Amino acid sequence: MISSIALDRDANEGRRPNLKLPTDDTALAPASVLLQRLHDEAPADHFTLGWLMSRMHKRSFGLIMLLLGVVAVAPGVSIVAGLLLMIPAFQMILGHNMPVFPRRVAARPLPTRHLAALVQRAVPVLRSLEKLIHPRWPTPFDATKRLVGAVVVLLNITLLFTPVPLSNVVPALVIALISLAYLEEDGLLLSIALLASVVVLAVELAVVWETILGAKWIFALWH
Repeated sequence: MISSIALDRDANEGRRPNLKLPTDDTALAPASVLLQRLHDEAPADHFTLGWLMSRMHKRSFGLIMLLLGVVAVAPGVSIVAGLLLMIPAFQMILGHNMPVFPRRVAARPLPTRHLAALVQRAVPVLRSLEKLIHPRWPTPFDATKRLVGAVVVLLNITLLFTPVPLSNVVPALVIALISLAYLEEDGLLLSIALLASVVVLAVELAVVWETILGAKWIFALWH
């Protein structure tokens, strides 16, 4: 609330009144702004997941899953990112307010340069996407949180256990898309992303089934 006394004092002293109101812009800012803010406020050498989550509060679920989903696209670290993704996904199903990692994981120092590289690549893409993404089609918060958590768990299972090279890429991208829609509170995009997840899960299930049948056929030839 702007104090009338402060405004009168500014006017009497010939200064321009300060009309800037305090707002909780973390709750409203687009994902690109949140990521850029993390980049600007990150410690010089190392950061932790605990620090990361403390900066986002109630939006930490969407942001941490978005970051891990993007990281999981890379084959070399997809398993680690996928295992970490399981933690917030299960906690969303249970209805937690924000993700809580084991103390050893939350306090483990991570190089800030890795966060900086990720943000520098992600922010321009997000800014382009945010021309089309905005809050719409509001959905029940608790039900949406649990549904998103359940779908991320299923996609994560395919990401971790599908025995096909580069099979992690598509599930990871869909997880990132779901996380972005959840973070931006875009019900339309979330509906599209959930539909895409159904298609991905069906295809991955078919691939696994065909792999099993192929293995059984090869095994039968040898015997």
